[in-house]
Amino acid sequence: MAQISQQALETAVKQYRDPYLGKDLYELGAVKSLKADDSGSVTTMIELPYPSKGIAGALKELLTNALGDVEGVASVEVHVGQRIYSHKGQKDIQSVPGVKNIIAVASGKGGVGKSTTAVNLALALQAEGARVGILDADIYGPSIGMMLGVPEGKRPDTRENKYFVPMDAHGLQANSMAFVVTDKTPMVWRGPMVSGAVMQLLQQTLWNELDYLIIDMPPGTGDIQLTIAQKVPVTGAVIVTTPQDIALLDGKKGIEMFRKVEIPVLGVVENMSVHICSNCGHEEPLFGHGGGERIAEEYDTTLLGQLPLHMTIREQTDGGTPSVVAEPDSEVARRYKDIARRVGAELSTRERNLTGSISSVSVTEH
Repeated sequence: MAQISQQALETAVKQYRDPYLGKDLYELGAVKSLKADDSGSVTTMIELPYPSKGIAGALKELLTNALGDVEGVASVEVHVGQRIYSHKGQKDIQSVPGVKNIIAVASGKGGVGKSTTAVNLALALQAEGARVGILDADIYGPSIGMMLGVPEGKRPDTRENKYFVPMDAHGLQANSMAFVVTDKTPMVWRGPMVSGAVMQLLQQTLWNELDYLIIDMPPGTGDIQLTIAQKVPVTGAVIVTTPQDIALLDGKKGIEMFRKVEIPVLGVVENMSVHICSNCGHEEPLFGHGGGERIAEEYDTTLLGQLPLHMTIREQTDGGTPSVVAEPDSEVARRYKDIARRVGAELSTRERNLTGSISSVSVTEH
């Protein structure tokens, strides 16, 4: 049998360009092995640097076909996996034990669906193969527990009377001030107390080998945001906005704040971009059109995705089973997973934190 050209194999692999990073697999350093044996059998191992379970099947099929077309190849075996690295936060602030990357989900104002986005983003990252936690830093209006279906009054376990064990909610590791106080306790606290409570929740929770910790920030640009920006190694921020002008104005303030404290803005999620009628399916941009694109362009960041204003999103989240777990194959869940891959891919281009915990590897077989 004619010997298979290694160069031809590599050329075949290079035909595939990553849809989120725009590079071929060699440019990404994703090709871990590519071998042909004397019988014409080709084996390759691909390792993408971001959560990518949803595209692993398509990648495997495309590579199998491309390699199968190389002269002399009799059979092809493609293994697809992912390796998520720890990336640097701002000003070399010390890492949080058990956490590789911290992503802040923020908005300039309330009512734009920030918490709904944070919960579904966390679940989507998990669906794409990552280990994910979520921290509810919205002390005055904690809602993550209800959105994740954690029963009211359930309390986290503690260790040594000092550390919280995060709650398990749909596979996420979660903690919130709502788990520590009752829903009927108003937080009549001044700024320093609130900031201290957030830091305590973050640092005294026993996070277990997370690839990503999503922090659901309070709306606005106040004390908590400033404390987190100064004391927490945030690897990137996601800004949630709606298309209307007043929300965009506040969204811009959020971007400016993160830029000032040297936290990279990974992109903008435009929520409620169109209203979809639950009776006839008609789409209408109630809050205006193209706002997310404009803000992303103005600040040289990415429009991560646009989500519709749809009754099922609210009903599922209020019912404790957000869209990504309630209807994993729906169009809304598909959009959240696409946003999750974009966030992970964007983060993978940042400087790595070599002092952080070792990177995790997961192999996805199809």
